[in-house]
Amino acid sequence: MHVFSKLLFFYLLLFLSITIRAEGTGEKLMIGSFSSGSLDHWEAKEFKGKTNYQLVDLAGTNVLKAESTGSASGLFNEQRIDLHKTPVMNWRWHIENRLSNDLNEQEKSGDDYAARVYVVVSGGAAFWQTKALNYVWASTSPAGKIWPNAYAYAGANGKMTMIALRSSADKTGTWYTEKRNILADLKQQFGEDIQYIDAVAVMSDTDDSNGKVTAYYGDIYFSTN
Repeated sequence: MHVFSKLLFFYLLLFLSITIRAEGTGEKLMIGSFSSGSLDHWEAKEFKGKTNYQLVDLAGTNVLKAESTGSASGLFNEQRIDLHKTPVMNWRWHIENRLSNDLNEQEKSGDDYAARVYVVVSGGAAFWQTKALNYVWASTSPAGKIWPNAYAYAGANGKMTMIALRSSADKTGTWYTEKRNILADLKQQFGEDIQYIDAVAVMSDTDDSNGKVTAYYGDIYFSTN
C-alpha cells in the first residue's frame, strides 16, 4: 500500500468495525458454514484492489472460492470466541495454482499468499496492541516456518505472526484438512494466556507480486479438541 501498510490499515479497520456477538456454547462453534450456502456475518475488507469471493458448488459441496489478481482483500467474521471453551480451529482448503517460486515472503515485496486463514485479538482503542496469527499456504517458505509479518512496523513488530502450514511441497487441486489449537499457538507466539479472539478471517492476496491465484475454503469451526 502507498500510505498505510497492510498491517496498520488492517488494525484501523478492525478497531472501527469490531462487534461482539453471543459466544458459542457446546463442543462445536461454526464460524464459516459455507457448505450450507451461507456467508452470514462475513464482511469484505479491502486493502488494495478486490479479491473476488463467492460460494460455488464444487463436486457437490458448497465452498468459498477466492480469485485474486493483483489484489488484497479479505473476508472477516467478527465474533468473540472463548478459547477456554473451544480452543481448536478446524478448516480445509486447496489452491488451484501457486504464486511465483521466487517470492521472499519475509519482505514486503513477497507478502502474498494463495490462501490464508487467521485469527485476531483486538487491541481495542490501543490498536497497536492488536495481535494476529496467520496460517498461510506459502510459496517459498517451508511448512513449519514462523516469522513476523513483513508489514509489521517498529511499534508492533511480531504482533502479526505468520505460520506456514502448507508450501510448494503440497499438491495443488487437493483438499487439505487443518486443525490448530489457537489457545496454545497464541501462548507460544506471544507468551500470554489469551482467552478470547475477536475475529476470524480468510484472504487470498497477490497485490505485492501482482500475481494471480484461485483458492477454495471449506467450513471453518471451533471445537474442544
